[in-house]
Amino acid sequence: MKASRKPLRRVAWAAAAATGILAASAGTAVAVPAAPTTAAAPARAAASCAYPYVCLFKDGVRIGQFQDVTSGFQSLPSKPTGTASSPITVTNTRHDDVAYIRFNTGTTVCLPPEYSTNFTGTLTGIRISSSATC
Repeated sequence: MKASRKPLRRVAWAAAAATGILAASAGTAVAVPAAPTTAAAPARAAASCAYPYVCLFKDGVRIGQFQDVTSGFQSLPSKPTGTASSPITVTNTRHDDVAYIRFNTGTTVCLPPEYSTNFTGTLTGIRISSSATC
């Protein structure tokens, strides 16, 4: 674990997500299905997601949490769907690991360490990577 903690919300990543494109560590571009919604929801969700988990929330209720670094995607059997009025909040509390979120469209989004944001669309998988950058 690093000696200092990075802030949970990173303005630079929020700006990158709002533009709709993030670069993955393998050099593949990944598109964000929808721009993040209000900043208050991810901050509330982060308070109820303990380290070292990546948590998914719907309407303020934790609907999943993942901890294991995997080489492939773990399927989300419930396939949660976020809407503009009720997005899925994903919080990555890990200090040095990124989390990839897969949507039913095949789009993949990378969340950096200690980051939380909202998504619309149907989530189908999650993969935690030991890489510290997207």
